[in-house]
Amino acid sequence: MSEERVDLLARGDGLRIERIISQGHVSPPDFWYDQELDEWVALVQGKAEIRFIDGRIKDLKAGDCLFLPAGLRHRVERTSDDPPCIWLAVHGRMTDKARP
Repeated sequence: MSEERVDLLARGDGLRIERIISQGHVSPPDFWYDQELDEWVALVQGKAEIRFIDGRIKDLKAGDCLFLPAGLRHRVERTSDDPPCIWLAVHGRMTDKARP
C-alpha cells in the first residue's frame, strides 16, 4: 500500500486546508490523534470510520462532514480503498464548537 497522500491547498494565519487521499489507510495501532487545532473534515468520496477515545464510532460516507474540536482524541479505524477516500480537512481555531 502506498502512503496516504496529503496536499496542502491553502494556509493562512492559524489556518490550514488540506486534501487527503486515503486508500485503506488507518491510524497505527494504539495511536490517537490529540490535535492542538480544531479540525473540520468533509468526506468527498468513499467511506470511513472514526473511533473516539470514549468508544463511540462515527461512520462517514461521501458527503458527510465532522467537526473535531481540539483535544478530542480520535483515530481512523477504516477507509475504503475502492473508491479511495478523498477528504477535505480544515484546521484552525473555529468559533463553532459543535460536538461530533
